[in-house]
Amino acid sequence: MRSLPEWIGKTDDEKVPPRVRLRVFEKFGGICQLSQRKIMAGDAWDLDHIRALWRGGEHRESNLHPVLKQPHREKSAEEQTVQAKCDRVRQKHLGIYPKSKASIKSRGFAKTRDA
Repeated sequence: MRSLPEWIGKTDDEKVPPRVRLRVFEKFGGICQLSQRKIMAGDAWDLDHIRALWRGGEHRESNLHPVLKQPHREKSAEEQTVQAKCDRVRQKHLGIYPKSKASIKSRGFAKTRDA
């Protein structure tokens, strides 16, 4: 049984306290969960959400893992691309995505009969 209560952020952008950062780091043995490299003293690292917030993940201790800064940036950039695409598709299905301003250019219908 867990002796300490799990930390849960009050908001999605609340800063993770240093004590929780340390617990998460130790839980994963100081290994970057993206590159599988040991995080050494002096390495810049972040806490990453295992399930992204925009995909329904929660800002809580059990949804965090340690990652090195550079792989985290790359992962975040890929996720933002996917999120933007999902948003565009959802908007299109709801009919709120702006229609293209470009008109379809064609030569029109052929004249087959004299009127």
